[in-house]
Amino acid sequence: MKKQRALFLDRDGTLIRDVNYLKDPDEVEIIEGIGDALLKAANKGYYLFMHTNQSGIARGYYDWPDVYACNIRMHHNFGWPDNLFTEVCIAPETSDKSDGYRKPSPRFEQEMTLKFDLIPSLCWVVGDKWIDPKSGLDAGMRGCLVETGKPIDDSLRLLAKDKKVPIYKDLAEFLRTEILEDE
Repeated sequence: MKKQRALFLDRDGTLIRDVNYLKDPDEVEIIEGIGDALLKAANKGYYLFMHTNQSGIARGYYDWPDVYACNIRMHHNFGWPDNLFTEVCIAPETSDKSDGYRKPSPRFEQEMTLKFDLIPSLCWVVGDKWIDPKSGLDAGMRGCLVETGKPIDDSLRLLAKDKKVPIYKDLAEFLRTEILEDE
């Protein structure tokens, strides 16, 4: 069976606790309960992609090896195989750059759609900030917010409702409800 569906996942605040300009792998704290559910989604035939903004690189707060070390620690702490994610997009740009991969740019999602022959309506972009689902919506995908990172205020709740973007307690609840519901 050809995979044509995917999950594009934010890192900080979605997979791991949000730490301002995370560069120390010892500060990586996984969000409990999501690791096994994500493996089930992969086993159910979903491509998994990670799309993370890391402006700390452009700002000089840390470098690429720091980001890679934190990603490795995340995989280790979850017990995930190294190849869990089909591809990872690390966007090092600051928010004043508009031609790169920094979310809310849908560039990564669009490129992966073409590369892997994805059906956008079968794909989700999940994260803790509006820029996450917005990048998905702009790529013709579905978007979702999780409440494990940045606070979601009333105005964001109204925007999400208007754009038909569901909000879940965490990634595990999203996966159980939207992806693994028939298990």
